[in-house]
Amino acid sequence: MDRVANENKQIHMGGSRTKKGGGNALLIALSLTAVIMAGAYSALCAWAGSRTVFYPNETIQGVSVGGLSVDQAAQVLASSLPGQTISVATAQKAAAEGWAEEAEPASITLAELGYTTERCQGIAQRHFDEQSSAPFFSRGARVLSILTDSGEGGLNPEDRDEDIFQAGAARLAEDMAREPQSGSYEVTDSEILLTKQSNGRRIGVNALAAALDRAVSAGERSVQIEFDRREAEELSIQDVYNAVSGEMKNAGYDAAAGAIIPEQMGASFDTASAQRALASAAPGETISIPADIQMPEITAEDLKAVLFRDLLGECTTHVGGTAARVSNVKLASAAFDGTVLNSGDIFSYNDTVGQRTVEKGYKAAPAYVQGETVDEIGGGVCQPSSTLYYACLLANLEITERYAHRYIPNYITRGMDATVSWGGPDYRFTNNTKYPIKVTAKYENAYLTVQIWGTKTDDLTVKMTYDTLSTTPFEEVEQLDPTLAPGARQVKVTPYTGCKVKTYRNVFDGSGALVSSEVEAISDYKSRNRLVLVGPPKSEGETSTPAIPGTPAEQNPDVPADIPASGPAEIPAEPPVPEEPPAVVVIPPSEE
Repeated sequence: MDRVANENKQIHMGGSRTKKGGGNALLIALSLTAVIMAGAYSALCAWAGSRTVFYPNETIQGVSVGGLSVDQAAQVLASSLPGQTISVATAQKAAAEGWAEEAEPASITLAELGYTTERCQGIAQRHFDEQSSAPFFSRGARVLSILTDSGEGGLNPEDRDEDIFQAGAARLAEDMAREPQSGSYEVTDSEILLTKQSNGRRIGVNALAAALDRAVSAGERSVQIEFDRREAEELSIQDVYNAVSGEMKNAGYDAAAGAIIPEQMGASFDTASAQRALASAAPGETISIPADIQMPEITAEDLKAVLFRDLLGECTTHVGGTAARVSNVKLASAAFDGTVLNSGDIFSYNDTVGQRTVEKGYKAAPAYVQGETVDEIGGGVCQPSSTLYYACLLANLEITERYAHRYIPNYITRGMDATVSWGGPDYRFTNNTKYPIKVTAKYENAYLTVQIWGTKTDDLTVKMTYDTLSTTPFEEVEQLDPTLAPGARQVKVTPYTGCKVKTYRNVFDGSGALVSSEVEAISDYKSRNRLVLVGPPKSEGETSTPAIPGTPAEQNPDVPADIPASGPAEIPAEPPVPEEPPAVVVIPPSEE
């Protein structure tokens, strides 16, 4: 039994020795493997350190440089790296925040950020130096990692030209910025176009530069940035209506300011529906609003080229009589010299010249008062009004108010005069042309010339003619004057023959053909009897004394002593066509 037990003990002891021997072999094998692997890794690290080219699968900013030398890598980088782009988008949603449209992403190249062709040699050298200067045992790990995946090398600030980078970021920020667009409107021939306001945005340069730097360093091709909102001014429908509604007006002229008055359109539209339509529009959208549009025919630009370009009408009359009368004529004509009338304006002689008073410099001169010729303050001011009237006729203007003298004056053709009196008859005419007109008056060498300047739009000319319808001869009336010597005779009132005159405005075209002949006015001039003062009867044997001419009318050129039975320019029922209508009428005063 003891022998058997010992054998078993020996057997068990032998088994223990066998198991311990197998464990040692495993440890030996593992150790050997580790030594082999360490040797192999060391060899790999040594191999990696001895490389004169980039590791396989190595890339720089996505450009493959594996197996290339530094110079070769620099060439490859130069051909593709500067042209790479980075997309930059804004973070906000445009439509919800009042912008016209979603901001389109902007882009910028690496060259514009300073990573230029000239910098590629340095970039390649830096990356290779980093590969070569890596710790010994990290080199192998780098090689092993890029065998399974490409080794991505990024860029950093030292790889770029910093001045170019900052300039590129600033330029991109400016390009991405948007000025706020205020609401606006435009009027066409048939509609009103309303454009809704659109907000603006401002990009911070420093924030953009930092975002670009991070993107380049991380090798990213896109970046998103925030921006500052810039509010736009909203369009007011009521302001639009106030600006475009009202009466249409052509461009005119402000004589006081010496400047052209811009044209004004006339438009009408439904403000409520326009407001609803604008509220529904997208930011920056332009919508059409139906409207009743009246566009001016003459704009400020049109008027500038033709303002007071043409002489429309002109009349010259001789100024006679006393020095006081001449002074009054000069003063009254100077009062309306330079008057400007825009289209549709009405000229009033009394309103323009004003009351004729001593304070204004007017003097006493012969004038008519209830049929008598007496000295009155402002006597003679009817000559400027009559000269102006004839110039207006030749300019083919619309005569609004005109009265003939009580007696026919001798400084202008019968039927062509216009009497005026403060608080009484006025002379008025309307500028019925489309353009402004200017009235000028000039006294020189005893002649008064009135001109109408404007813009000629046709080839028409005017000739004024008249027909004497009837005459009324004067009679001689004697009146006893006991203060006179017996048989003496003296004319107290000079006589005038009366007549009724019809004037015609005859319009001719450029070829001289009569276009129209219409009655302009009928002037009924009164007659005035000759009044002779006579002394008491003489005794028998004494002879009568001839009447001595009186003086009241001798210094008043407004009235002739007599007139012929018919005028020098009578016109038959069918007026003849003159060869050339006169533009100036000059009639010398009576020498009486």
